[in-house]
Amino acid sequence: MQEVSGLIACEECDAIHRRQALGHNEAALCSRCGAELERDMSSYSKRALPLTLAGLIMYIIANIFPIVEMELQGIVSRTTLIGAVSTLSAEGMPLVAFLVLVTTVLFPLMQLLILVYLLVSINRTEYPPAFNLLARLAQTLRPWSMVEVFLLGTIVAFVKLTGMATVLPGAALWAFGALTILLAAVFSFNPRYVWQMASSKKGEKQNADG
Repeated sequence: MQEVSGLIACEECDAIHRRQALGHNEAALCSRCGAELERDMSSYSKRALPLTLAGLIMYIIANIFPIVEMELQGIVSRTTLIGAVSTLSAEGMPLVAFLVLVTTVLFPLMQLLILVYLLVSINRTEYPPAFNLLARLAQTLRPWSMVEVFLLGTIVAFVKLTGMATVLPGAALWAFGALTILLAAVFSFNPRYVWQMASSKKGEKQNADG
């Protein structure tokens, strides 16, 4: 979304609209293509950081506890998702291993860490130099950090490991379930609204100082 002097350009079709005041949880849609122009984020801004932190905690639990049990050459071992990625690569499936690595490990972690940084930075008096860069990076990563992509990577890993591994119903599996729900809530937030939330916070600070 681009805004100049109260005007908004639709990201999908480039139609120009005059910005309208939004009520609680209201969203403005493009009259030409129906794409969302902007949304009232007053309620989400209060729960965005707790949800993101909770997602990061579940991510850590899901990746430090073993999630599969494998038997190789008569030796039974339990391994984490990272270990499963290594196994896929060692078994001659490097492309599958890479897909699982980026969709279930790297991109979700990057998105969560960037959102934590941005949401914490919003409450500061001055924004750090990397604020705008990371906000744009979060927007770029968003299509690869959706829950659907995360689940696809997880399913691919389990399907490919079916012949040599058994999924363990332990802490990691429960954490993955909780993480899926939290990611759905966290990644429903469009990073482009960071600037809107930042402007709102700055206005509140100015009113308080005044």
